[in-house]
Amino acid sequence: MTTVATRKALWKIPEAMEQLSISRTVIYEQIRAGRLRTVKQGRARLVPDSAISEYVALLEREAA
Repeated sequence: MTTVATRKALWKIPEAMEQLSISRTVIYEQIRAGRLRTVKQGRARLVPDSAISEYVALLEREAA
């Protein structure tokens, strides 16, 4: 688990999977559905740290 002191701005897909505790399949489903925002750097797809926070907030709103 990453602490606040070592937070990164962009996460690789496997790192985002670990942060969100979801599978690769679910990550890509959420990206395709527009529920999880990503950016491209060359050929790499990266998840901004803010997008992870937004996704968690979305899940919390849906659960309420």
